[in-house]
Amino acid sequence: QVQLKESGGGLVQAGASLRISCAASGRPSSSLTMGWFRQAPGKEREFVATINWSGDSTGFADSVKGRFTISRDNTKNTVYLQMNSLKPEDTAVYYCAARQQGIVAPPSFYTYWGQGTQVTVSS
Repeated sequence: QVQLKESGGGLVQAGASLRISCAASGRPSSSLTMGWFRQAPGKEREFVATINWSGDSTGFADSVKGRFTISRDNTKNTVYLQMNSLKPEDTAVYYCAARQQGIVAPPSFYTYWGQGTQVTVSS
């Protein structure tokens, strides 16, 4: 089993930056593909970014390309999402997820999920 816990969310103004983290426990996360997803009120959960176990392969949703980066530190079992140039439409609960196979976008392909962290961007 893998437990995931997100942290670092908060309230920021449009144009600001924020970094959120996801700490994994229960088994080493170094063998896992990690992903970030988000869900705004009244909307479905959507893919944001993903990174493979070694960190040399990543993927991003079109809506965040060029603004968000994903990275991982396997020595700390932690994955990060650096969010720059934030927009009000980025407001959502951000979830961390993990799977054992390679990088994919659909949330249904991820096995383990955290509880989420709220990110609110004011205009």
